[in-house]
Parts: sequence; structure tokens; C-alpha cells
Amino acid sequence: MKIVAASDHAGVELRQEMADEARALGHEVTDLGPAPGVAIDYPVNGAMVGRLVAAGEYDLGLLVCGTGVGISIAANKIPGIRAVVCSEPFSAGLARQHNNANVLALGARVVGPGLARLIVRDWLNAEFEGGRHARRVDLITDLEAERQ
Repeated sequence: MKIVAASDHAGVELRQEMADEARALGHEVTDLGPAPGVAIDYPVNGAMVGRLVAAGEYDLGLLVCGTGVGISIAANKIPGIRAVVCSEPFSAGLARQHNNANVLALGARVVGPGLARLIVRDWLNAEFEGGRHARRVDLITDLEAERQ
């Protein structure tokens, strides 16, 4: 799978851990930064990853900011994005299985590197189950259409 990763300045190290874990699982990862010491506002990179995933240039996205919340909100403003903030692996797996989440956001001030790798692993190893869940994801897509 093609994955794109980005963060704000608070999430540089954790983003690199997440990208490394995805690569270890055999995925192609493009890391958009920022580099250490470069300040960037989380909405910029959250929206950029959202746009790239929504456009089909990448299959999935990985995001990090201090809590994961702000950057996921920015990504979720892009139609077609279902970004989820997770602090443990169980919710991450279910977010893919039930919600077809296509962007995973973590908080660098919330999750350590070992746990982040477990979360990424469970998220990437899970697959959308479809069925009754597809109907619900379609309802979410309908809500996006109302906004436009």
C-alpha cells in the first residue's frame, strides 16, 4: 500500500516511528515532514495528507500532532477522509474494520513510540469488513455531500 505521512513540529519523532513501522510491514511510505526543528501549523499538513489520500494518490495517511486531535480535525475537513485519533490498538483496528478509516492520527504527547508502532500495526493489518458497516460509511459520505 502507498502511505503518506506528515506531522507538525511536535510530532516529528513519532511520525518517523510510525513511518518506520509501516515500512517494516512492507508498505511504501512517503514522509512529507517537517524536518526536526521546523515549525509548521498542524492544519497545513493535516489538510495536505487529507487531499492526497482523497485524490487517490495514496491509499492511507499517517498524521501526528501534540494530541492527534487538531491534525485529525483538519484532515476530516477534506471530503472523503475518515481520520481517526487513536491511543490504543483496539480502536485503531476497529476504525479500519468498521469505519474504513483512511487516515490515522496519533498524539506525540499522548502515545510513546512502542505503543505507536502497535497502533500502526493493528490499523494497517485490519481490513474494512463492508456489509452493514458499508451502509454506515455511505451515510457518512452523504453527510459530507450536504456540506458542499
